Amino acid sequence: MYGFINNCLKSLVVEKFGEETWIKLRDGAGVQDTFLTYEVYKDEITMQLVAEACKLLGAKPEVVLRQFGEYFFEFCKRSGYDHMLRTLGGNLFEFTENLDALHSYLALSYKEMNAPSFRVERNPDGTMLLHYYSDRRGLCHIVPGIIGAVAKDFFNSDITMEIVNQLEELERTGKKEHVVFLVTQWPAVAARSSAGSSKTGPFPWTQSLQPLASRHNAMIWIKEPLHHKRSSICLSMHKSHWEMIRGLVRLGKGKLLRGFEPVYPMTLNIDLKTFCHAFPFHIVFNEQLVVHQAGVNLQRIVPGLQTMSIHLDQYFSIVHPEVTFTISSIRKFINSHFVLQTRRDMMPEAWDDRPMLQLRGQMIWMPSLDCMLYQASPLLRSLQELEERDMHISDIAPHDVTRDLILLNQQRLAEIELSNQLERKKEELRLLSQHLEEERRKTENLLYAMLPKHVANQLKEGKTVEAGEFKECTILFSDVVTFTNICSMCEPIQIVLMLNSMYLRFDRLTTVHNVYKVETIGDAYMVVGGVPLPVSSHAERVANFALGMILAAREVINPVTGGPIQIRVGLHSGPVLAGVVGEKMPRYCLFGDTVNTASRMESHGLPDKIHLSPTVYQALKKKSFVFQKRGEIEVKGKGRMVTYFLERNFGVSEQQIMGLSDVEAATGQQDSQKSQPDLHRPAFQQQRRDDLCLIPMEYGDNVSEPPPSAHMSEPQTCTAIKPRDSESYGSLYTDDQSDDGALDQLKDTDEFGQAGVKYTEKHADGLDSEQHLINAAEGTNNGSKRTRTRFCVVL
Repeated sequence: MYGFINNCLKSLVVEKFGEETWIKLRDGAGVQDTFLTYEVYKDEITMQLVAEACKLLGAKPEVVLRQFGEYFFEFCKRSGYDHMLRTLGGNLFEFTENLDALHSYLALSYKEMNAPSFRVERNPDGTMLLHYYSDRRGLCHIVPGIIGAVAKDFFNSDITMEIVNQLEELERTGKKEHVVFLVTQWPAVAARSSAGSSKTGPFPWTQSLQPLASRHNAMIWIKEPLHHKRSSICLSMHKSHWEMIRGLVRLGKGKLLRGFEPVYPMTLNIDLKTFCHAFPFHIVFNEQLVVHQAGVNLQRIVPGLQTMSIHLDQYFSIVHPEVTFTISSIRKFINSHFVLQTRRDMMPEAWDDRPMLQLRGQMIWMPSLDCMLYQASPLLRSLQELEERDMHISDIAPHDVTRDLILLNQQRLAEIELSNQLERKKEELRLLSQHLEEERRKTENLLYAMLPKHVANQLKEGKTVEAGEFKECTILFSDVVTFTNICSMCEPIQIVLMLNSMYLRFDRLTTVHNVYKVETIGDAYMVVGGVPLPVSSHAERVANFALGMILAAREVINPVTGGPIQIRVGLHSGPVLAGVVGEKMPRYCLFGDTVNTASRMESHGLPDKIHLSPTVYQALKKKSFVFQKRGEIEVKGKGRMVTYFLERNFGVSEQQIMGLSDVEAATGQQDSQKSQPDLHRPAFQQQRRDDLCLIPMEYGDNVSEPPPSAHMSEPQTCTAIKPRDSESYGSLYTDDQSDDGALDQLKDTDEFGQAGVKYTEKHADGLDSEQHLINAAEGTNNGSKRTRTRFCVVL
């Protein structure tokens, strides 16, 4: 089928059910998205679309095809065929009778069109039998939709169509599917009035299929008294007296126009030679197909016709309609146009390399002579076809519109070719636009992964992003325990795989709790809540994120020991200044003492513990979190501070913290029990977990994208300081100018260890276990050597 049909089906689905339904239908059928109007596609594509539509919509094929038929009529009108369809006939019978002629005309543009064929018969009771022939089986239910829409739109009537027979006629040589419809027609107004009538009941009659003009001619003007109201019985009451006289009487003759009868001469006033020259491609043959007469140009092209008493089927075959070449078959389909084609074996040798000549015309039965007149013209679509058959315009009679048709269609074919090129270019542009949109989306996603969305949008627009102050936020730092020892004992690829497996899990948690990942340096991971989107639940979000980090770290294998890795986590809440730093690879950085304190909470923490500052504890103490008071410890650069450990959140489950459903969590636990310790296993397992659907955790406040300047104060001045040890992982110090970071850290570790033993309050075995963790922390810190990095700080 041509792409016009598939485009109509696509338009129907998109208009009635939406673009998403078409995408599902297209993907389910496995077909392309667009179709070129004049491109031929396999019938299987249309059949797959129809079958998938029935499956997707849960409807029977008859219903889908009927609705498609109704929409196809509207689609044709929108495509420029409205006037052409309206002029086919004055009533439904004439319209249906001329459908084959319409298809014949459209075949000039759609050369490979294999259209169905129609034949119509009148019944004495006013109904009609519509014969439908097609090479495609299963599409007959489109016909009631099309004919019903035509009757309602063009003739203001309703119809019912029911299948009364499905058979194969012996006369047919092609289009084996033959379906006979019984068509009953009645006026739409009468149908509506009968439905609402309570006295007389349903309207008892069906409208005769006579032409509307004939019914109008049969009306008789009835003069009514003046006191009668106007009624629908006589529509002529609206006319004036003189209009009525002019309509009924022919001026000067006195004969009624509405009773026209043709007048025939006593004898045919044309001689035989003139007739054969005036109609150079006609043929007269009898019931035995014996040729009695032929046009002069046809005799020149087919010399065998000059032989007396030859049979027409010896030199021609019937191309359309596909019936047997007998007089009974021809008379049965006499209302159809006939296309005859010359037989190559009966043509002169000069035609061996030429396409065969086709004639298209009308069969007219002459009862007085018991002969059939075939009045035809050459079936030529373009000047090229005329030249291929070594013919000229002069071979066609001057009165034959085939002359004009060839010239006009030559221009139309050029326009069609241009239209095809435009459609192809349009499709190429659509695909390029689609690919460009995909690449743009990838680029934006990558950019939004590096910078906040509103900041990235400002940078794309060439604007300067001013730094802004956030009054409240919560910052988290984490690092891997004994990371330096692990690096010294493993291959670089093992370190990369381990960090990637860990960071993939952490990144997943940022989506679950809607916190912002600031950056990673080595094994350090920095997250902030309440920036760049201010929320009141920033501390709660970061706390749940920290609990998820501890759970996720248990799934990452230490390549040295083969067991889970251990991390330290520190949290602190307070004000920060946030802004974009640099032009090459710009970064969204946080500045202020809050960053420094959060880093100190991490560096003074314990393995697999979440270390909280007093401000975080105050923000969370009324929530559903469980804490362990650590007591007062010495914090480098901060003095003595009372800190706490976050143990759990009894208000939510671990599955909710990890963003998993109960089924996903159970599957993950089973996989973990079955798996053996393997460095590569966590990465594969994480890939499977990433494919699962995330379930964002619900919080009391709503997070929305703020305007670029929302919740930000005027930019403040930043001054550069001496480089610090990278224990801060990008944090900015304001109180310590010493470069001997490693030594100070070791001292802090000793003090921190003593303070940790002194202020541990819970559990009887807490002293021994914490002393063990302190020793591990001392070993880690003594062996820790990291690259020093210069940063900027806000004073």
